[in-house]
Amino acid sequence: MTHRLLQITVNGRAQRVAARDSATLLEVLRDALQLTGTKQGCDGGECGACTVLVDGEPRMACITLAASVEARHVETIESLAQQGRLSALQRAFHEKLGAQCGFCTPGMVMAAEALLRREPHPSEAQIREALSGNLCRCTGYVKIVESVQAAAEASA
Repeated sequence: MTHRLLQITVNGRAQRVAARDSATLLEVLRDALQLTGTKQGCDGGECGACTVLVDGEPRMACITLAASVEARHVETIESLAQQGRLSALQRAFHEKLGAQCGFCTPGMVMAAEALLRREPHPSEAQIREALSGNLCRCTGYVKIVESVQAAAEASA
């Protein structure tokens, strides 16, 4: 089993991590860096629970080789809260009940964060498209969409 020393910027901090060549980004985040906010769901890129941002774009960490993000910027759900205060998007998910059991929430929030950075005032169709790679087994997505809309309105 071959290992390599990866240099990755995670949540704004330069990290040096020893990882197997075959290690996924999800494994490095959760096991090596102890960033457990990124959830392990399907392990096949189908549910979106492990969505993180790589250079600002949503990526599923369970199917992304850690080596492929060397020298890149990775953001996890832990990066959004600042000084113990939830981001506007996280607050909206809490206030509008977008988080049910919470398992899919980190991936939903990160996918929505990428959308809101690109399009601060998205339409409902744009929100649904941005979240289409994320599955929630608890809701009909209405509260999740309303949460993203509320966050967009709060930043207006």
